[in-house]
Amino acid sequence: MRPDAQKPELAADVDGVIGRIAGETPVECPVCRNQAFRTLFEATDRLYRTTDRKFQIVECGQCRLIRLFPQPGAGELRGYYPATYWFGPEDETVDRLEELYRRFVLRDHLNFVSRALESSPADGLVLDVGCGGGLFLRMLAERGYRVAGLDNSLDAVRLAWKGNGVPAVCATLSSPPFAPGSCSAVTMFHVLEHLYEPHSYLEEARGLLKPGGRLIVQVPNAACWQFLFLGRKWSGLDVPRHLWNFRPRDLDALLGRNGFEVVRRKHFSLRDNPAGLATSLAPWLDPMARRVRRVAESPRAQLCKNMIYLCLVAASVPFAALEAACRAGSTIMVEARRSS
Repeated sequence: MRPDAQKPELAADVDGVIGRIAGETPVECPVCRNQAFRTLFEATDRLYRTTDRKFQIVECGQCRLIRLFPQPGAGELRGYYPATYWFGPEDETVDRLEELYRRFVLRDHLNFVSRALESSPADGLVLDVGCGGGLFLRMLAERGYRVAGLDNSLDAVRLAWKGNGVPAVCATLSSPPFAPGSCSAVTMFHVLEHLYEPHSYLEEARGLLKPGGRLIVQVPNAACWQFLFLGRKWSGLDVPRHLWNFRPRDLDALLGRNGFEVVRRKHFSLRDNPAGLATSLAPWLDPMARRVRRVAESPRAQLCKNMIYLCLVAASVPFAALEAACRAGSTIMVEARRSS
C-alpha cells in the first residue's frame, strides 16, 4: 500500500514560466546557474514503465546538484504522468483499507505542519500545492485549520471537493488565485523536484505568505544511504518525472536564494522512507504502480500482493529509521520562514 502519491504541479503546464531550451541543450542549474555537468549513469522509468527511453542522471560541475538530462519537453513530460498518478479511494474494501493506511502514515506530516503553524504568529490559510485528492488537507481541516488546495489536475480537484470535502482550485502557483500575504503556510510535498524552474514557485510562495508565515517543503534526499547503496534503482530518482534530485545543502541554497531561511529539518517520513525502500527493492509490488499499469489481478490477488508489499515496508522501517537518525534519510522535510 504505497503512501499517498500526489500529482505534482508541473511547470511544463505554465506558458511563459518554463524559460528552458528544448532538446539536449544543457539546462541552467537552479542553485548555482552553472550549465556544465558530468554523467553519473543512465536510467529509465522503472516504476510506471511509461517509456523505455534512456535518460542520463548527471551532476552539476560546480555545486554538484543532481538532475535529469536531457529534460523532456513539455508535451513529452505530460505523457509520463498517468491519469491515475494520484490516489483516490474507490468503493472496494481494498481501497478503503489503503485509505486507512494512508491516514496512519500521513500523521507525521500532519504533526510537522501543525508544529510549524503553532510556532508561527501568522493566522491565515494553509495552502497545499500539488494537493492531489486532498486527504492531507482533510486531516489538517479536522484539526481546525483553514485549508485550500492547488493542483493542475481537474480530476484531483474534484476528488478533493467531493471525496474529502476540502476547497481546491485547478491552477498553478505561477498564477495563484489567492491574494498576496493571505497564507499562514504553504506546503509543497514532493513538488519542487518535478518543476522546470523550482525557484519560480518559491518566489510565488514567498509572496503568498503573511509575515511570520511558514513554507513546508519535502523532497527526496539524494544524500541518503538508499541512493548510495542502490544507485539507479533508488525509487527517489523516479526517472523521468524528477527533473532535479536535491541534497540538503542544495535545498538550503535554493531556499536561501529565494528569500527563505531554514528553521527546522526532518529526515524521516513514515509515509515515504520505508515505502520508498520497498519500492526500490520490488517495484512490481508497488500498489500505485500496479494500479497505473492496470495490472490484471483479482481482488484476492490484489489484497495478497498489497499485504506482501506492506510486510516489505514494515521490514524496511529499521533501516529507514537508522539512516534518518544519521541525517541521511531518503527524504528531507524543511520548515522555512521568510528571511528579512
